[in-house]
Amino acid sequence: MMQKFILFTACFVASIVYSQHKFLNDPKLSEEDLKSTQSKIEVDAPAEILYRSVHFMIDYNGYLTQEIVSRVKIYNKDNAGDYLDHEISVYDNGRGDRETLSNLKAVTYNWEDGKKVTTKIERDEKFKSKEDKNYTITKFAYANVKNGSVVEYSYSLYSPFLSSTPRILIEEEVPVKYVEYVFDNPKPLGYSINYKGSVTPTHRDSGERQLYGNEYNTYRFAYENIPAFKDEKFVLNNNNYKTGIKAELNSTSINNVFKSYSLSWKDIQKRLYEHDNFGLQLKKENLIKNILPAEILALPTSMAKANAILKFVQKNYTWNKEDDTFTDKGIKNLLTTKIGNTAEINLLLTMLLKSAAINADPVVLSTVKRGMLLAYNPSISQLNFVLASFEENGKIYLLDGTSKLTEINMISPRALNQYGIVMTKNDAKQINVLFPELSKTVLSIDAKLKPDGTFEGRFADRDTKLYAMIANENYTDNEKVFAKNYQDEYRFPFTNMKHGLQPNNDFETSFDFTSDTFVDNIGSKLVFNPLLFLYSQNHGYNQKEERRAPLEFYSAYDRVKKVTIALPDNYVFENVPASKKFRTEDNSIQYSYVVTQNGNELTVEATITIDDTVFPKEYYPAFKQIYDNVTKMEAQVVTAVKKK
Repeated sequence: MMQKFILFTACFVASIVYSQHKFLNDPKLSEEDLKSTQSKIEVDAPAEILYRSVHFMIDYNGYLTQEIVSRVKIYNKDNAGDYLDHEISVYDNGRGDRETLSNLKAVTYNWEDGKKVTTKIERDEKFKSKEDKNYTITKFAYANVKNGSVVEYSYSLYSPFLSSTPRILIEEEVPVKYVEYVFDNPKPLGYSINYKGSVTPTHRDSGERQLYGNEYNTYRFAYENIPAFKDEKFVLNNNNYKTGIKAELNSTSINNVFKSYSLSWKDIQKRLYEHDNFGLQLKKENLIKNILPAEILALPTSMAKANAILKFVQKNYTWNKEDDTFTDKGIKNLLTTKIGNTAEINLLLTMLLKSAAINADPVVLSTVKRGMLLAYNPSISQLNFVLASFEENGKIYLLDGTSKLTEINMISPRALNQYGIVMTKNDAKQINVLFPELSKTVLSIDAKLKPDGTFEGRFADRDTKLYAMIANENYTDNEKVFAKNYQDEYRFPFTNMKHGLQPNNDFETSFDFTSDTFVDNIGSKLVFNPLLFLYSQNHGYNQKEERRAPLEFYSAYDRVKKVTIALPDNYVFENVPASKKFRTEDNSIQYSYVVTQNGNELTVEATITIDDTVFPKEYYPAFKQIYDNVTKMEAQVVTAVKKK
């Protein structure tokens, strides 16, 4: 179901024939590139990567240097914002080991009056910001950028962390003329070069070499003329499907002593349970004695206890908006301050479940934003989230205390990343972490039509289950932006807008409206679409290029549009559409358009049901066909006329 990947192991890459292509040979900026007005790869591209070099080199003292050079042509600066502002993360583990950024240069080139004009970013135009306890971010933006500018930056990052490198993406949202990846490591260190994606290198050079005065293994890939990667709709993280390369330490051979670092998830489990900020925290059972109220411990079933314990954690402890696999200040500090990161809250939740005689274990995974776990290459560096879980009658249930609205098996949307790994005391097991239930969005309108063609009424947008949690989080994060989204979508006068959680944890937005824009007056007849402003002429399934990624949703769902229209007493309906239903052969996509008339009142209820969270890319034509038919069905109009 998921896109296939290519995996180059160290032994496979070492067999590649030596290439005569010159790597790490930064070209001078040509006059042709500086004066060009459009990309030759894609003429309408807003920008283009002219040259990008990513070079990792580990020295014999055990330090990793990452050297980056990036040169980008800007054709339309208003649509190329992602290439005009940059952030560089520098990591500090808080235990004396840290990365160091140096030699940062950022330059803008323009062609003016027949010559190249250079504008450098001055020192005071770069600034650092402390993002959290482990990361410092250096930010900068280019100066004097115009349509036609070339922007370039370079820097070095010195690091003592050798277990893995960041995943380097080869494909970009804009075309790439040239990009290269170089990884040089001392011969005593063995690395797996994990290659995921569909783009193959134009040039390769891998094997044993004499480099920097010592024996090295080198892995070098260069690519030319890569089309832009078009982000696809209905994908949680498009970076999962771009071609990328990541190096992982798999062995060392020092002083004739060989040590393997190739890991299984069972190996990861052992490391986690030996770690001060994971497994050893779970052992501090004395910290949680007598925390749970007696009435929770007295509940008759494990399910009832688990539900009550989750609510207890949600009520008494607050997530500090930091995701991590490891605790920061520890469970003891969480109990005192009532605030903690993801690991602290959900490891505490695991401990409390155990204290109530429930068979509970932590689950580790990677968030949607961080990217999908590479199951074929287990690594602690991939992980940044912890859940609690318990098993009953052979079924595993998930719990997440970082949100106040989660329920058993309804975890935070940021953690719904296909699967996670249950870490028991003795084993590691992959499990599905997709939301197992169906969420609903119900858009409802109760409206009255006046003889002058004006509609007045009330609109409500209600979300249930996971969709309610997402809506509430968006609203809580920024109320003004949340409200503005409705104002941008519904461009007619409305008043009395309200947002908020309902007593049953549904989330609802509502408003009153009055508008004369929904009706066409044709002679003595009033013609309108019975779905009013809920009808859309377009849908999102309009991709022309071949689909690359599966279709991914946070939840299986029902989307319901229900509109009830009352006519004036002396009016009647004509040309009322007929009800209709259609579906795919396997019932995975279903649609119904149901029309009910009662005197001068008409109700139209249109419902589309998607019965799963992930569909193979081969389903895309079925989605397009269904939604084409939905659009035609919902384009039907009705007529209101005066009684004779």
